[in-house]
Amino acid sequence: MPRRGGPIQKRRIEHVKKVIVVASGKGGVGKSTIAVNLAFSLALLSHRPRVGILDLDIFGPSIPTLMGLQHSDDPHLTSGSFSGTCPGALVPIINHGVPTMSMGYLVPRPPPDSTEFEGAIVWRGLMVQKAVQQLLFDVDWRDAGGSGPGLDVLIIDMPPGTGDVPLTLGQLVVVDGAVIVSTPQDVALADVRRGISMFKKVSVPITGLILNQASFLCPSCNTAHELFGTSTNASRLGIPLLAQLPLVGGVSSGGDRGIPYVLEGRNGGGKDGKAGGVWRDAMNEAASKIWGLVYS
Repeated sequence: MPRRGGPIQKRRIEHVKKVIVVASGKGGVGKSTIAVNLAFSLALLSHRPRVGILDLDIFGPSIPTLMGLQHSDDPHLTSGSFSGTCPGALVPIINHGVPTMSMGYLVPRPPPDSTEFEGAIVWRGLMVQKAVQQLLFDVDWRDAGGSGPGLDVLIIDMPPGTGDVPLTLGQLVVVDGAVIVSTPQDVALADVRRGISMFKKVSVPITGLILNQASFLCPSCNTAHELFGTSTNASRLGIPLLAQLPLVGGVSSGGDRGIPYVLEGRNGGGKDGKAGGVWRDAMNEAASKIWGLVYS
């Protein structure tokens, strides 16, 4: 989106040291679930970095549900000016100790006991771009109501596809790494290739791939069954493989209840057996790798 006077200059998000996007060209591969659990795995590293989550899926925000915040109050605004551009900034909503922001907090929602559906967001491109810019630059990520430290890492949950939102982000923000999420099927990986190509065109560095639902660990024989294809398919993407996560029922049920699996597992979530431990270990190992890559 060139403007008169030269190309758009990318900039840092205020009070955020590093930005990591979690993306996939394909919907339904578990990207938002991975984004939330990755954020908590990073926050649980030994030096306890301060991590936040930004949901940039304008039309289908999942972070409020995954964080147990779908019935939260509307975000407050800071007093005074922020970045010299607006009278106040949005204050993130916190659960499990991690600050979050999402379009899901900014649109009307039915009460908890209502049977009504949440209203759909029906916007054209310019409206979407304006909303994305507000979420990127008009949120105060500092702790203690704007007087504490900022974030060491902001995890941005991207919408699927290669439309207005990822393009706007890639043009406006300095991104330190993109974590790509996919399942092993060729039909998913084909769209992932398009997403990788788009990030390269806007100079966003690709950190690596997390392969979700890579296998099913049989509880009786402890054998890994590759139900949706092999990791060989993913290797053709030409990017580092950060983790292979098995199918684990607790990941889905925990997300529905607003409890990230990396937290639930720390509190006796042993019903998933060996697969649960493999999943958590792989996610924590991926978080350590990603931290090392973006801070190297």
